[in-house]
Parts: sequence; structure tokens; C-alpha cells
Amino acid sequence: MSTPSNVTIAPASGRLGILIPGMGAVATTFIAGVEAVRRGLGVPVGSLTQLGTIRLGKRTDNRTPKIKDFVPLAPLECLSFGGWDIYEDNAYEAAVNARVLDAALLAQLKDTLSAIKPMKAVFDHEYVKRIDGPNKKSGADKMELAEALMDDIREFKKTNGCSRLVMIWCGSTETFKKPTAVHQSLASFEEGLRNSDPDIAPSQMYAYAALKLGVPFANGAPNLTTDTPALQELARQNNVAICGKDFKTGQTYMKTLLAPGFKARMLGVSGWFSTNILGNRDGEVLEDPGSFKTKEETKLSVLEQILQPDLYPELYKDLYHAVRINYYPPRGDSKEGWDNIDIFGWLGYPMQIKIDFLCRDSILAAPLVLDLVLFLDLAQRAGMKGIQEWLSFYFKGPMTAPGLYPEHDIFIQLMKLKNTLRWMQGEDLITHLGLEYYD
Repeated sequence: MSTPSNVTIAPASGRLGILIPGMGAVATTFIAGVEAVRRGLGVPVGSLTQLGTIRLGKRTDNRTPKIKDFVPLAPLECLSFGGWDIYEDNAYEAAVNARVLDAALLAQLKDTLSAIKPMKAVFDHEYVKRIDGPNKKSGADKMELAEALMDDIREFKKTNGCSRLVMIWCGSTETFKKPTAVHQSLASFEEGLRNSDPDIAPSQMYAYAALKLGVPFANGAPNLTTDTPALQELARQNNVAICGKDFKTGQTYMKTLLAPGFKARMLGVSGWFSTNILGNRDGEVLEDPGSFKTKEETKLSVLEQILQPDLYPELYKDLYHAVRINYYPPRGDSKEGWDNIDIFGWLGYPMQIKIDFLCRDSILAAPLVLDLVLFLDLAQRAGMKGIQEWLSFYFKGPMTAPGLYPEHDIFIQLMKLKNTLRWMQGEDLITHLGLEYYD
């Protein structure tokens, strides 16, 4: 018996515009990668929407279509790209400077990438202290800046002939801030924009501009953005899908793989020390203590939620968890993450696990960007407004309803994501109970 979803999904007709604040390493690797796949120059490895399958019905039914054939996602051929940055480099120049992709591949994509020029960005040096650039907007107040972003969005949509848009933040990590009075309601937030309240960050202005125009918004960084009552009120009011925050790529991805395994087997963890070295713009920004504090908060929260020390005090109550990030220019985008994990087993006997993950930060992030924009567009066409918790799979700090703890176990997150797709299409949800095979 199928699960009635009562969901009507509008077709993915016309062009989908992808708007990106922050045209750095992640954004250009994503854009260049999509163009390479479109030309048959590469394979979208790491993308669930492009390579992943979904089981439907019983295991004996042998129904396992690709996700992109099961739900009506926008095809790659119908994507257009634009964005904002404080640097004036076009997407080709920015990709060359990022030194993520091979020069030979970029040369084949130069014509398309060179045509993507960043719009002037909204930037506040108080929120990102380690970098600055000339390509910035000016305005009498923050509301005027937000309205200028809305003008950019309208112009991009018209110029590129897009029927729909999605915005995804790929900019630098802003300094750590907690919500204040200005974030508690849409009215107070809009008054704060008019008064240029210092607690309103650039990322929040981008999100506000997107949501005012009905454009879904995803936050790929850990800074405070749509996870405030004000912007969530706007998302509900305008029936817009939102999700975030902080792309789950390297070291934290490994934690969400390993920690569920320890808890599943009731193995104890007494210590988890993590350090990173990276040399890209992200690493430079995170040298600032304020920006690092923002990143540290999402990195540290993962183990607490997965291991649940309140439920298992004998195993995890005294866990020592530390995270370090070090800027090391020679490494570039090839980040290295070291983890020392002290675990204990039967009768408390100690053991250790050590991980040295030499990863490529933007290579891991690019397919997440692709999946998120396609799934957010799907959610929007399905009328699914507000927080999209089913997209927690992609984030270090998943957004949830107020008062609800986030689910960090990556396997539970994947189950939630695929069951949401099944529900949207009126298919049975998979519980893995398995008793029906043995009646």
C-alpha cells in the first residue's frame, strides 16, 4: 500500500538560476564541475542527486531507480550561475586563483566561466576581518543594501531567462554572534535594517533579499543567518524553503561516520582531539578568533548530539573533545585533518584510533552544493516551506524546529532524506523491519 503524500510537485520547466554569495574556491569548483559534467569531461562523483539510487518497495521487488529519475529534479543543462564577491575576478580567474582544478580542465571551460562576472557584494569588515576587496556595494543603510541585492536578483533572473532561482551561501565564515533583539521578529529585523543595526550580518541581508523575493536559501557556512525567528518568520510568510548550516565535508563528515558506529556497539569514548591545516581563503579567514569561534561551535556540537552522554554517562560523560584549525598557506585547498580518538571497550580497557585525512575541501563541497540547490528547488516546487530538516544530511549544524535537537547520525539523516523523497512521490516508507519476508 502506497503512502499518500498529498504533495503536488510543479514540473521543473525552464531554467533554474543558482545565485551564490561568495565566488571563491567552493563556488567556482561547483560551477566548473557542472560545466565539465555537461560537456562529458567529468563524472559528478559525490553527488547523490546524480549518481545515487533509491530503493522502492520490498527488496524482492528489484525497484531501484536513480534518484534523478525518481523525483523531478532540474536537469544540469537547465542551470544558470551568478553570484557576488568582494573580488572582481570572473569565475575562470577565481578558479585559477583557487588552484583546486587542473589548469588543463579550466582551459577547456574558459569561455563559459569567463562570462560569469561577480556582482558587487555586501560586505562588512567587522564580520570577516582577514580579507577585503574592492568589489563592494555602498548604501545609506542596510535596508538600501538589501534592496540593491533584490535588484541584482531580479536583473539576473530576467537577463538569464530563469523561471526559478535558488540562493546558496558559499561565502566566508562570519564572526561568531548570538541572536539579539533585532533577530526576534520580522518587524524588528526590518527596523534594524533601516537603522543599520550592527548585529545584522551581510549573510542575513542576502537571506532577507532572497526570502523577500520567494527564493529558497541554503547556508553553507556556520554563521548565524536563517536560524533566527525573524528570517524563519519571513520564510513561512512567503512560503519559501530554507536549510543549513555549514557544509559537512571533511573531518566532521568522518565524525558522523565513526561516532554512530561507536554508539551502536556501546563502545566508550574518552577523548577526541581534532586538528586541521589548510591554506585556502577559508583557512585565512578562520585565523581570526571570531570566525574560528563560529566554526568551532558547529564542529563541537556533532559528538554531543550523536553520543548522547546524558543517556550513556558510563560511556561518554567525561569525553574530552577539542578542535583546532591552523592556516598553512603551502597546503592550499588540500586540507589535512588529524584525529586522535581514545576509545575503551570491555571492562574499560583502552584503545586508540588515529586518522589522517588528506582531503580536498572544495572537491568534497562542490557536489553538496549541487545536491542542495536541486533538492531545495524540488522542495520549493512541492510547496514545502520553512526549514527543510530532511536536508540535514549535508550540514554540520542542521537547522531544526525550535526546541528540537538536531539529528547528526549520517545514516539516520540519509534515511530521513530518502524517506522524504518516497513520501513526496506516494511510495511506501522503508523501515527495514523485514518481517514481511518471513511470514
